[in-house]
Amino acid sequence: MATQNKRIAKEFSDCTSSPPAGIKVTLADDSDLHKWHVVLEGPDNSPYTGGKFGVVIKLPLDYPFRPPVVTFATRIYHPNITNDDQGNICLDLLKNENWKPSTKIHGILEAVRNLLAEPLPDDPLEARIADEYRSDRKEFDKNAKAYVQRYAKGPLKFTTPGSSSEGTSEKKGGAAAVGAPGPGPSSSSSGGGA
Repeated sequence: MATQNKRIAKEFSDCTSSPPAGIKVTLADDSDLHKWHVVLEGPDNSPYTGGKFGVVIKLPLDYPFRPPVVTFATRIYHPNITNDDQGNICLDLLKNENWKPSTKIHGILEAVRNLLAEPLPDDPLEARIADEYRSDRKEFDKNAKAYVQRYAKGPLKFTTPGSSSEGTSEKKGGAAAVGAPGPGPSSSSSGGGA
């Protein structure tokens, strides 16, 4: 366990001292290296531009031998992220069968941000949104921008159902951690993928 904690501490240090573009990383609790809060800025030239998204990374006790669980705490309209308050992400490198212990969190963060710039509609969690992305990009962009305005412009929230209140995260990051966002426009069908 000490070896894993050294690796996690090193990766955390790397991600805070030299983070990927548009990303800021803090610990959810200074005494717990296994839960990180990430502030992800929407990439330029995407419908997410101008938004700030809360992402939670939970590292299993046997990390790096199992992948971290990465979820969006901020609601987002995206074919590869569940359109609910769970915020599950479909990303190949996070799947158990594809996970490699040599994968670094820095690379995961870059992949998550790249997913916003370039969704993968052929491996969706939200089939309806993926269909809209493929067949009516203008409508997809309009809906994604509406979600940014509604959910990604105010104080960030990192609490998801089943987790306890974590207080505010004003240290190091300036993001408030209070209840999960309320319901918004919903996606009626979830697809395969993930």
